[in-house]
Amino acid sequence: MDQTRIRKRLEYWESQYDKLTDAYAKLLDGGVKSYKIDDREVSRFDIPNLRKAIETAEQNIEKYEAMLEGLKPRKAFGILPRDW
Repeated sequence: MDQTRIRKRLEYWESQYDKLTDAYAKLLDGGVKSYKIDDREVSRFDIPNLRKAIETAEQNIEKYEAMLEGLKPRKAFGILPRDW
């Protein structure tokens, strides 16, 4: 993946993070009963889902920032113990 594509994805996730945190803060303050993000509307009942979306955005921001610095994303692997 080239640098311009990584930067675009990083900018996208940063903008999503800003929108999600604004909605989260307004819903927690209790000033509003529902909040509209782009074309979807979230309410106080959606706070756990909103928190998961914020965590996902944070992870993606960290991943793309690391890619811009030249670090490769971590690969997951598992160890399967066998009984011979």
